[in-house]
Amino acid sequence: MTIKSILISCVIATLFCFNGCYSFTGASIDPKVKTVSVALFPNYAPIAQVTVSQKFTEALKDVFISQTNLTLVRESGDLRFEGAITRYEAVPLAIQGNEVAAQTRLNMTVNVKFTNTVDETQSFERSFTQFEDFSSTENLSAVEDQLIESINEKLTQDIFNASVSNW
Repeated sequence: MTIKSILISCVIATLFCFNGCYSFTGASIDPKVKTVSVALFPNYAPIAQVTVSQKFTEALKDVFISQTNLTLVRESGDLRFEGAITRYEAVPLAIQGNEVAAQTRLNMTVNVKFTNTVDETQSFERSFTQFEDFSSTENLSAVEDQLIESINEKLTQDIFNASVSNW
């Protein structure tokens, strides 16, 4: 065997040894953690699309399914997520000389209670906010689904990073 092949074998063996607590997504999940549960995040924002609650909840589930080897369970997971959508609003930005907004920002805030039953020190409750801007010439209802999808991607990645990547 050459030195190069020995080094490659050592690197591969090392990666397999650490596979239980590290993934290439940046997640650092204790090997004792096997399951994740995500409760429905109800919408408490006064003005929001009817489906925003379901879309956010499913997006958060999808992040854990696609970026970890955890099993999604209905309730009582080793990692538990619950909370609510607390803010959803469109606000004008970039006011022009004629006092008309050139851009509008859709903001969404989600309050998250994360419980890590294996390591309680990792648990938290906090709010996460993200936004997307769109042209004020566009009707919100015409672009809302796309904006929500983009906001959900950002929010769920922030929540993922805060809960399992120690960011």
